[in-house]
Amino acid sequence: MKLAIDAMGGDLAPVAPVRATIECARRFLDTEFILIGHEQRIRENTETLPGNVGIIHTDITIDPDEEPVRAVRRKPNASLTLAAALVKEARADVMVSAGSTGALVASGLLGIGRIPGIDRPALAPVLPTFQGHGVLLMDAGATMDASAHNLLQYAKMGAAYSRHVLDVPEPRVALLNVGTEPGKGNALTKEAYHLLEATQLNFIGNVEAREVLDGGADVVVCDGFVGNVVLKLIEGVGLGIFSLLKEQLTQGFTTKMAAMMLKPSLRGLRDKFDYAEYGGAPFLGVAGGCLKAHGSSSERAWVVAMEQARKFVKQDVIRQFSEDLDG
Repeated sequence: MKLAIDAMGGDLAPVAPVRATIECARRFLDTEFILIGHEQRIRENTETLPGNVGIIHTDITIDPDEEPVRAVRRKPNASLTLAAALVKEARADVMVSAGSTGALVASGLLGIGRIPGIDRPALAPVLPTFQGHGVLLMDAGATMDASAHNLLQYAKMGAAYSRHVLDVPEPRVALLNVGTEPGKGNALTKEAYHLLEATQLNFIGNVEAREVLDGGADVVVCDGFVGNVVLKLIEGVGLGIFSLLKEQLTQGFTTKMAAMMLKPSLRGLRDKFDYAEYGGAPFLGVAGGCLKAHGSSSERAWVVAMEQARKFVKQDVIRQFSEDLDG
């Protein structure tokens, strides 16, 4: 098994991805890790590399503010696009990057290509729930104008991924909508509802946005425009709440004493909603493993993402997609 690691992508690159790669390489001796990035900067973060870690040197990167498709086409030797090329050429089984989401999506589509039968791939982050387990959101921004047939494929891919990678035996699939009744929504969601209802999936019907984090569903399906809005709203609210808590608990002596007593509980709450524990967002539907780690991924988050990438390959998820789409 071979993992291609974009060592220059993300806020904490190359330190976090390099250190995480070394940790994983020492644990998983059956896996070859390929670090792609500036060799000197990579080696500055380690005295020696394990024997199952290699380096492909490039000093070219894609900046977050670059137009994704243009950047991917103009920079074939950037660390992210080289990682995608390794997957395309079967020199790696899966790639992991914390770089630009748009560039990763463009690299997946233009560099790796789609699985036969998949019309539109989907970006699928795992969102933390109040119950402490995750819910897979399909799609979080890869396709802004999806059709009902696209949503059907998202549901099938999401269920397969949940079953084989997230260890959910019988994933509950829900359609994100403005109401729970079958007749609610726009033309897209109404048509998608009927398509999902006719499948063998464990389809539980519509779910409203306020219920996404309640843990009632394992896979929530929507178009990329809605999914991206939901994802960013949840991230923004979460950051805001923790910021307000910190501000309120540090205003005076009494609140500081209370904060000290509550510290273990608050740390547990923070850990429950820590993206680092949920790995990366797979780009499902491309003809090779493609995983997007959070842009602020710490060493711990990178380790979880690499563990997730290994499981993606070991469970032969792409073959599972093909079988589920045919069924």
